[in-house]
Amino acid sequence: MKNQPLYSKEEFARRGDEIYERELRPIIEKVNEGKFVAIDIETGAYEVDGDELVASDRLLARVPNAQIWLRRIGSRYARHFGSCPRLPPA
Repeated sequence: MKNQPLYSKEEFARRGDEIYERELRPIIEKVNEGKFVAIDIETGAYEVDGDELVASDRLLARVPNAQIWLRRIGSRYARHFGSCPRLPPA
Protein backbone atom coordinates (compact mmCIF):
# COMPACT_ATOMS: atom_id res chain seq x y z
CA MET A 1 0.00 0.00 0.00
CA LYS A 2 1.34 3.41 -0.97
CA ASN A 3 1.88 5.99 1.76
CA GLN A 4 -0.32 9.05 1.37
CA PRO A 5 0.99 12.47 2.47
CA LEU A 6 -0.65 13.68 5.67
CA TYR A 7 0.46 17.29 5.26
CA SER A 8 0.37 20.06 2.68
CA LYS A 9 3.50 20.43 0.53
CA GLU A 10 4.45 23.54 2.48
CA GLU A 11 4.05 21.89 5.89
CA PHE A 12 5.87 18.78 4.69
CA ALA A 13 8.84 20.89 3.55
CA ARG A 14 8.80 23.04 6.68
CA ARG A 15 8.91 19.99 8.96
CA GLY A 16 11.64 18.26 6.95
CA ASP A 17 13.83 21.36 6.79
CA GLU A 18 13.31 22.08 10.50
CA ILE A 19 14.40 18.58 11.54
CA TYR A 20 17.40 18.73 9.23
CA GLU A 21 18.57 22.16 10.40
CA ARG A 22 17.88 21.69 14.11
CA GLU A 23 18.82 18.06 14.69
CA LEU A 24 20.73 16.52 11.80
CA ARG A 25 22.91 19.11 10.11
CA PRO A 26 25.38 19.45 13.01
CA ILE A 27 25.97 15.68 13.22
CA ILE A 28 25.87 14.48 9.60
CA GLU A 29 26.83 17.29 7.24
CA LYS A 30 30.64 17.38 7.40
CA VAL A 31 31.24 13.68 6.72
CA ASN A 32 28.29 13.05 4.37
CA GLU A 33 28.22 16.04 2.01
CA GLY A 34 26.65 15.16 -1.32
CA LYS A 35 24.84 12.09 -0.01
CA PHE A 36 21.09 11.90 0.54
CA VAL A 37 19.26 11.98 3.85
CA ALA A 38 15.76 10.53 4.06
CA ILE A 39 13.91 11.95 7.09
CA ASP A 40 10.60 10.82 8.57
CA ILE A 41 8.99 14.18 9.32
CA GLU A 42 6.89 12.70 12.13
CA THR A 43 9.49 10.81 14.16
CA GLY A 44 12.78 12.41 13.09
CA ALA A 45 14.16 8.97 12.16
CA TYR A 46 16.56 9.18 9.23
CA GLU A 47 18.87 7.25 6.94
CA VAL A 48 21.86 8.49 4.93
CA ASP A 49 23.17 6.98 1.70
CA GLY A 50 24.71 8.02 -1.60
CA ASP A 51 21.65 6.51 -3.31
CA GLU A 52 18.33 8.18 -2.46
CA LEU A 53 16.32 4.99 -3.00
CA VAL A 54 18.55 2.99 -0.67
CA ALA A 55 18.21 5.64 2.05
CA SER A 56 14.42 5.75 1.58
CA ASP A 57 14.05 1.96 1.52
CA ARG A 58 16.11 1.55 4.70
CA LEU A 59 14.01 4.19 6.45
CA LEU A 60 10.77 2.52 5.31
CA ALA A 61 12.07 -0.82 6.62
CA ARG A 62 12.49 0.77 10.06
CA VAL A 63 9.44 3.08 9.95
CA PRO A 64 6.88 1.48 7.59
CA ASN A 65 4.55 4.49 7.37
CA ALA A 66 7.30 7.11 7.24
CA GLN A 67 6.44 10.47 5.70
CA ILE A 68 9.79 10.93 3.94
CA TRP A 69 11.44 14.28 3.24
CA LEU A 70 14.48 13.73 1.02
CA ARG A 71 17.36 16.14 0.89
CA ARG A 72 20.92 16.16 -0.45
CA ILE A 73 23.29 16.85 2.41
CA GLY A 74 24.96 20.23 1.99
CA SER A 75 22.19 21.53 -0.29
CA ARG A 76 18.65 22.84 0.18
CA TYR A 77 17.35 20.39 -2.42
CA ALA A 78 17.58 16.75 -3.39
CA ARG A 79 17.72 17.58 -7.12
CA HIS A 80 17.84 20.61 -9.40
CA PHE A 81 16.35 21.03 -12.85
CA GLY A 82 17.54 23.09 -15.77
CA SER A 83 21.00 24.17 -16.75
CA CYS A 84 23.59 25.37 -14.32
CA PRO A 85 26.62 27.32 -15.49
CA ARG A 86 29.82 25.36 -14.99
CA LEU A 87 32.87 27.01 -13.55
CA PRO A 88 36.18 26.57 -15.35
CA PRO A 89 38.57 24.08 -13.72
CA ALA A 90 40.75 25.56 -11.00
